[in-house]
Amino acid sequence: MLKSLKRVTYFVLVGWMFVSCSKEEGVVPKGDNLAMGNPSEAGTDFANYFIEKAQYAMSYNSYRGTPNWVSWHLSSAWLGSAARQDDFRADNSLPTAFHRVTPADYTGSGFDRGHNAPSADRTLTITDNSATFLMSNMIPQAPNNNQQTWANLENYCRKLVSQGNELYIIMGQYGKGGTGSAGYKETLAGGKVTVPNRIWKVIVVLPVGTNDVGRVTSSTRVIAIDTPNSNSINTSWATYRTTVDAIEAKTGYDVLSNVPASIQKVIEASVDNGPTS
Repeated sequence: MLKSLKRVTYFVLVGWMFVSCSKEEGVVPKGDNLAMGNPSEAGTDFANYFIEKAQYAMSYNSYRGTPNWVSWHLSSAWLGSAARQDDFRADNSLPTAFHRVTPADYTGSGFDRGHNAPSADRTLTITDNSATFLMSNMIPQAPNNNQQTWANLENYCRKLVSQGNELYIIMGQYGKGGTGSAGYKETLAGGKVTVPNRIWKVIVVLPVGTNDVGRVTSSTRVIAIDTPNSNSINTSWATYRTTVDAIEAKTGYDVLSNVPASIQKVIEASVDNGPTS
C-alpha cells in the first residue's frame, strides 16, 4: 500500500513538473483582451454597450451601428493557419432593441466593411477567424484607409509579434462624415450606420511574458495613430502618429485605464518614433 502511494505521488509530481515546464518553455498564453482597461467604462447603456467575446472586447454604440472601440490581445497564441472566412453577418447576440447591422447596409456605399479586430489577427481556429466577421466588429471605412494605410499598420503589428512581442491593441473611431470611393457620406442604411470622421488605434508593445499590465513601464513602446476616414489618405501610417493623450482629449476615454497613473502620464504624452516596417 505504501509503495502504491509513493508511486502515485511520484507520477503526480512528475506530471505537475511537466505541466509547469510546458508553461514556462515556449507556450505563449492568450492574454486578457481587456487587460489595459475599459476605456469608456462600457456597461449597459445603448450608446456604450459592453460586449465581450472570446476573441475581443468592445463598447458598442447602437445609435451609430458601430463599435466605439474594440480591444484585443495579439500574440503568437492567436495565430495559426485558419483561412479567412469572409462570412460577414449580423451579430445576433446584440439586444433585440438594437438595429442589427447587415452586410447589405454597406452595399454601394463606397465604404469598406472595415474590421476593428482584424481577420489576420485571429487565425488559430476557424471559430476565431469567423468571429471577426460579425458586423458589430465593423465600421464604414474608406477603401484606401482600410486596404492600404490600415493594412500596413496591421501587418507591422504582426511583424512585431514575429519578433518576440505581444501586443495589446485598442481601436476606435469618432466624429461624423467620411469620404469613400463614392464621395462624402455621414450615414448609411437610412441613418442606421454612422460614418466616422476619424479612426484611431493605440498599440502597447511588450516582450512575451506574464503579468502584462504589471510589466508596462514608462519606457514601454506605445504607438498611437489617428487617421482621417478619407480615400485620399497617405499610405504611410507613420504620418498619423500622435499621443494617447490627444486621442483621449478627442474621445473622452481613458484608454489605458488599468495602467498606473504615474506610468500613464509618461507613455500617453509621447509620440512614438520607433521603426515602421
